[in-house]
Amino acid sequence: MSQLTPEQLAHVEQWASEGANLNEVQDRLKKEFAINLTYLDARLLMLDIGVKLKEKPKPVEKPAVAPAVDAPLPAEDETWNENFDDATADSTTPCEVKLTADEIAIPGALISGKVTFSDGQTASWFLDQMGRLGLNGAPQGYQPPPADVPLFQQQLDGLLQKSGF
Repeated sequence: MSQLTPEQLAHVEQWASEGANLNEVQDRLKKEFAINLTYLDARLLMLDIGVKLKEKPKPVEKPAVAPAVDAPLPAEDETWNENFDDATADSTTPCEVKLTADEIAIPGALISGKVTFSDGQTASWFLDQMGRLGLNGAPQGYQPPPADVPLFQQQLDGLLQKSGF
């Protein structure tokens, strides 16, 4: 670590008092005095000379306002239901999910195949070596209809059992 002159030390102390962080002090030493210090060296320098950097105030997160005791609770979102059997029972149109397995799995997958959801969207699915399920080939951000999810899971479970997984 370089030895700084008293003038340079005074500048470092001034920068710290102005609110400069360690990266800014390091950059200013390099630009103004041609002193190259690693981040660790700059940190050790600050400890050696006893300069404490000011922490910038963190934004205070406002607590969520609790609803008044007499206020009605918001209506539950009907498209999401933790009991998927009820979600499929509420559907007025029958859902159809078609699931097939590839004869040869895609590289890096234990098993793979194709799925067609009730809205007509098709995708490729795969189960990787860590047991993670993935979908490829669907548009960015695509979410299958909520009623299709349990059907897909049931069919996939049956297919995996038949395949010996």
